[in-house]
Amino acid sequence: MTPAIQDATGVELHLVEDDEAMRSSVSRWLTLAGFTVHTHGRATALLPSLEYGAPAVVISDISMPGMSGLELQQALLKKDADLPVILFTGHGDIDMAVRAMRAGAYDFIEKPFDAERLLETVRRACEKRRLVLENRALQMQMQEIGGLHARLVGSSPAISHLKRQVLDAASVDANVLLVGETGTGKEVIARCLHDLSPRSQAPYVALNCAAIPATLAESELFGHEPGAFTSASQRRVGSLEQATEGTLFLDEVVSMPIDVQAKLLRVIEQREFCRLGSNRVRQANFRLVAAMNIEPREAMERGLLRNDLYYRFNILEFRIPPLRERKEDIPILFTMFAEQAAENYQRDMVYPDAGTVAALMGYDWPGNVRELKNVATRFILSPPAQGEPFIPFKAAASGVERPEIGLQEQVRAFERSLIEDALRRHNGNIRAVLEDLRLPRRTLNEKMQRYGLMREAAIQP
Repeated sequence: MTPAIQDATGVELHLVEDDEAMRSSVSRWLTLAGFTVHTHGRATALLPSLEYGAPAVVISDISMPGMSGLELQQALLKKDADLPVILFTGHGDIDMAVRAMRAGAYDFIEKPFDAERLLETVRRACEKRRLVLENRALQMQMQEIGGLHARLVGSSPAISHLKRQVLDAASVDANVLLVGETGTGKEVIARCLHDLSPRSQAPYVALNCAAIPATLAESELFGHEPGAFTSASQRRVGSLEQATEGTLFLDEVVSMPIDVQAKLLRVIEQREFCRLGSNRVRQANFRLVAAMNIEPREAMERGLLRNDLYYRFNILEFRIPPLRERKEDIPILFTMFAEQAAENYQRDMVYPDAGTVAALMGYDWPGNVRELKNVATRFILSPPAQGEPFIPFKAAASGVERPEIGLQEQVRAFERSLIEDALRRHNGNIRAVLEDLRLPRRTLNEKMQRYGLMREAAIQP
């Protein structure tokens, strides 16, 4: 391997040549031109080191003992069809080189070659590889964004800000604290952080601390060996161990006993733990995401959360907005939940009318998105008779006062929900949306801009 300065494209060169003098000469020339060059005397030495997506260009002689350059090219293209392979060929190998070009080789250069032509060919190949990798990265990012939009539905400023936070934090292997009221979707956020992270192929383990008896909390977290306590008849693998190389989500962490919080703190700091009843030290390798439904300062003042544990949790802290702070998302969320209920229960889909939307917008939703989902399900299972108003919340029937919103706000919300729903149903196809809503293109553009709606947000991957 020859050390060199990496070129501006970030792409490295792999030179395969069995002639040592030729290999040394070409490597030196390319190195002086500013490329990172890795040299290989045999094709079989290169093949295991290059995988799909490698930032690389391969330069290979065709005629070599063992695996030929042509065989190497075919093997590499099976791994990555867009990998540029440049072939050296003698005069007698021209027909073979032409066949290689037809089979996917980037270019071939006849020996003895012109150094400047080689340099120009390599530069073009590196630039092509850079563009291919950038395009793949953008496509992956769009898939991630599309997947996130499908899970965190809505385009209000509050939810848009949260989506940006999730995308920014997903690739960062840091602890995250989620703070939000019950029903706001904290576990959905935790799952998004895991699925968009480098740990996505490893386990995602969710532990609801509020659902575990205090006496079993330590065992659930750390696991235990047989005989560790009276009822421990079998070995148990705890959540810390189950989440190895993945993500551990601790929901309602303020319900965890204070003494167990102290032991969890040590795991976070030392990155190791022992099962109950065992002295064997095990490594803790997971990303921690914790959630609570009260303000951290209040939890600490009430003695529900250790101060030092909180400071370990909140490297990144996200505030999950309650539904009353993102009311413009209610119509599209309600429609989505109604469609899901219609499919799950095999009922006809009933779309909310203007009166239903106004009723939904006029309620404060103390149960947040979870309550909205339940109401949408009830709307499908027990729809109002024709001409009857739909009462989405039981509080209205018992005479509890509910907040009112003006007619103009109701009309805007309804119009926005219609456009957003059409974009989603037609997967961002503007022509289909125009035909569905019977709107001129200019009018649709103006309304989408007014309501902050983006076509890209509606495209499902």
